[in-house]
Amino acid sequence: MDKTAVVLFNLGGPDSLEAVEPFLTNLFSDRDIFNLPFQDYLAQYIARKRAPKVIKEYELIGGKSPIGHWTGLQRAMLEDKLRKLNPLTDVYVAMRYWHPLTKDVAKEVAEKNYDKVILLPLYPHYSISTTGSSFNEWKREYKGNSAKLVYINDYYENETYARAINKRIDEALLKFPEEVRHQVQLVFSAHGTPVSFVKKGDPYSGQIKKTVQLVMKLRNNSHEFHECFQSKVGPVKWLEPSTDKMIEELALKGKKHLLIIPISFVSDHVETLYELGIEYKHVADRSGIVNYIVMTGLNDSLLFIDALCDLVNEEVAGES
Repeated sequence: MDKTAVVLFNLGGPDSLEAVEPFLTNLFSDRDIFNLPFQDYLAQYIARKRAPKVIKEYELIGGKSPIGHWTGLQRAMLEDKLRKLNPLTDVYVAMRYWHPLTKDVAKEVAEKNYDKVILLPLYPHYSISTTGSSFNEWKREYKGNSAKLVYINDYYENETYARAINKRIDEALLKFPEEVRHQVQLVFSAHGTPVSFVKKGDPYSGQIKKTVQLVMKLRNNSHEFHECFQSKVGPVKWLEPSTDKMIEELALKGKKHLLIIPISFVSDHVETLYELGIEYKHVADRSGIVNYIVMTGLNDSLLFIDALCDLVNEEVAGES
């Protein structure tokens, strides 16, 4: 059996309120996303200016990001499952902007001289701002034999992943009063990107659309559904419609029962718990929405782990 490493890539998040500013500094230093003059200086300046607002957001969701907890649990679940087929499998987490940082994980993996290293992003949809940035950082930091590396770019049309989303949707629908469940609007909210990314060929938004189509096909188009984008930063034009505007428009059309479905996020963090769960809940309340529920993230979903396991095993089988 080959000695195999699987590296799960994720964004990372501050594990304390004190970590918020250095986390933001790392984020704004990423040249794959932000192209700023005097970037090192400006990243620190922007992080310092934004930190007080962001700290307040984290205070409202428990004082830290839960992304480290959920990603660590997903790592352990996947490793346990993979080791039943190959005991010589180790699973790592490499975070882009916080610990465990990619540079430290790349060093450890290189030192252990694996026969195969499978790079698996916890971003089902490819964007230069997520998977692309993580892979670029890995290439900069990994000093081992690059011939051993296997890149998994995306899995947005993986049926098991889509079934995992549908299981969470079904669980969330049970939280609505029974008499209105058939009226619930399924609102798929994805993290936005600048429109300039799309013009440069970034496939992210098209892949989001295909995932939503697959999810709805698997549930036989059970409800009316909508797609929108959240988390706009800066003055440039971003993907539309925005999630807050979508909520307001649905309210104006008399649609009063909304299930918000974070799409492309595979665990809960500040953008699901605060932005969708608190900030946009205020928008819904002001707009007259009667029932507003945010779907729980995939987090500890067994189906999602099954999907990741299948992706790894397909690569192992394909290589052998």
